[in-house]
Amino acid sequence: MGHQTMCDATEMQNDYADYFGCRTFTGDVMLQHLASDVFESLQETIHRGKPLDPAIANSVADAMKDWALSQGCTHYTHWFQPLTGTTAEKHDAFLEPDHAGGAIAKFSGDMLIRGEPDASSFPSGGIRDTWEARGYTAWDATSPAFILPNDEGGTLCIPTAFVSWTGEALDKKAPLLRSIDIINKHAMRILNIFGTGKGVTCVNTTLGLEQEYFLVDEEFVASRPDLLICGRTLIGAPPPKGHQLDDHYFGKIPERVLAFMDDTERQLCELGIPIKTRHNEVAPGQYEIAPTFEKANVAADHQLLLMQILRVKAREHGFVCLMHEKPFAGVNGSGKHNNWSIATDSGKNLLSPGDEAQNNLQFLTFLCAVMRAVDLHPDLLRASIASAANDHRLGANEAPPAIISMYFGEMLSDVLEQIESGESRDARKGGTLDIGSSTMPKLDRHSGDRNRTSPFAFTGNKFEFRAVGSTASVAWPNTILNTIIAESLDYIATSLETSLAGSESLEQRDTQVRKLLQEIVKKHRKIVFDGDNYSQEWHEEAEKRGLPNLRTTADALPILTTPASLELFENYGVLSARELTARCDVCLEQYCTQVQIEARTLVQMLSIQVLPASLRYQLELSQVVTSARESSIECSRTAARLHDVAELANSLQEAIETVQNAEKFEAEDTALHANQVRDILLPAMLNARTFSDKLETLVAEDLWPLPSYTDMLFIR
Repeated sequence: MGHQTMCDATEMQNDYADYFGCRTFTGDVMLQHLASDVFESLQETIHRGKPLDPAIANSVADAMKDWALSQGCTHYTHWFQPLTGTTAEKHDAFLEPDHAGGAIAKFSGDMLIRGEPDASSFPSGGIRDTWEARGYTAWDATSPAFILPNDEGGTLCIPTAFVSWTGEALDKKAPLLRSIDIINKHAMRILNIFGTGKGVTCVNTTLGLEQEYFLVDEEFVASRPDLLICGRTLIGAPPPKGHQLDDHYFGKIPERVLAFMDDTERQLCELGIPIKTRHNEVAPGQYEIAPTFEKANVAADHQLLLMQILRVKAREHGFVCLMHEKPFAGVNGSGKHNNWSIATDSGKNLLSPGDEAQNNLQFLTFLCAVMRAVDLHPDLLRASIASAANDHRLGANEAPPAIISMYFGEMLSDVLEQIESGESRDARKGGTLDIGSSTMPKLDRHSGDRNRTSPFAFTGNKFEFRAVGSTASVAWPNTILNTIIAESLDYIATSLETSLAGSESLEQRDTQVRKLLQEIVKKHRKIVFDGDNYSQEWHEEAEKRGLPNLRTTADALPILTTPASLELFENYGVLSARELTARCDVCLEQYCTQVQIEARTLVQMLSIQVLPASLRYQLELSQVVTSARESSIECSRTAARLHDVAELANSLQEAIETVQNAEKFEAEDTALHANQVRDILLPAMLNARTFSDKLETLVAEDLWPLPSYTDMLFIR
């Protein structure tokens, strides 16, 4: 039996290798279709960051076309990421008339490199007006093209950046690529100072992204206008049981869900997305999927593709995949934990502390650069994850609060103390754990614990930015993260290059590095907090330290257009002042529009579903009370229930009118409109929901028109 199991496992591994990446134009596929010199040139761009040679475009395009046609593709598309937060694609057929009554397959280098979508039809924040329609998509050779199959064949998808006719970025990829370039530039300066840059061509930022999501039976979703339109429940009484018993987390995956996961992972593997982990999350009906680490640009593309495949495969299995940060009030929300690191193209992780972190000056330099960046720009990091959806999640049920801080753990915090004080001692060690049973092995213990309440935590050899929302494109928060860290690397490199000018002494270098790190730690260590970020004591302490508490999107987004923010992004060539201002306007408008759509959906549900059901039940109760009184039957409790329902129904009607009036507010200034949404519309919606949720606990189940939280969270 054991031998048979081993053979089966080997066969599974072989099958896995057969289909991993088989629908991506990379690796062996490239080798089979490209001449060796073209292949080598393209590899230099992909892996070494060398400028793309335009001369190879026709050869690559012809090879892509032949490969795509052999896989059954009929169309190709430039796949891009406009400021909608999702992806966009326009399909063009490979076949064109040959003017002789037939057709030929055509795909040139020009078609590969450049597309021309309508730029005025996407959010632009004023960069493009309706009469200024021209925009361009530009091939991103560093992210592999892939094939999305369909019943008729498939579509060749070519990842691209999206820019205006003026060259200004209208998407999320172009700024991310710029930020990757700038962090590479200044990280290489640090390596050269330490003499470790030899043999390193470039430094890459890497990402590992944990995606949380809910699965709900599509039959229930079809009966919930709020889930169909808004992706979250706008009303709903809490279930008797949520995640209080902690019995769903890491529990046995339901068979139907497991079948969905297997199917999803197979297609993701075909698309070259390496899935590492899957498990039940904290809330009933909540799950998590996590790929392994990839270069940041590819990881950002793969994350959007992963969300698309999750949604499609969920439908095939009779589910709807909910990505919203807070689909169910009072139940654990969903995030996208953004594990960020930085590594050389030779494979060295620059955030790996090694055995003696206190003596690893290069590691400590990169660590302190990140600390300085987060302390100088916590408001920008908060703005990077701001959305109407994420506002519902932050600070509740395992999501970190809106106050941005860092967690280092015992060992690194001890090292920071040594740097600040100038002392030197051995770093703390984790030791081993003895479980207490002779048959069990002793376990190596990490030098520090983990902190799930921290927004930005060091977790061994990377930083986990836990505040990113589950629906978000990770390109935007990582653009901001890369930019602020690049600024700190630039500051450190410039300081050291100045102080070490003309010196080749390693002793002097180490002395100057320690001196500079000591200054940085003394000034910026206030951003580090290793305790409970949920506690009221921390909120009070954070205020004393001067850390911003930007509770809502309306509070956070205006940070993007301060003079300091505009100067930072413009100085490093990541975003011009006009591009950054446009993004702020787009995000504010999306915030207002999203909440307005929710308000209109809520009014509709309350007016034509909840209120009529409540009035019908009120009528039934009144008939019961009337009949009982005519028969001299004691019915005081039923009469009290009737009174409660009637009073709630009346209050609900009044609350509906309040929401309607608040939703009609308009303002030309988007920031003013966002403040009104925050201060008036959202509270009005919450008030209306309160009456509806109370009615749900009273109205007869056969009259209530909506699936309950219990149905949606527990029925699989």
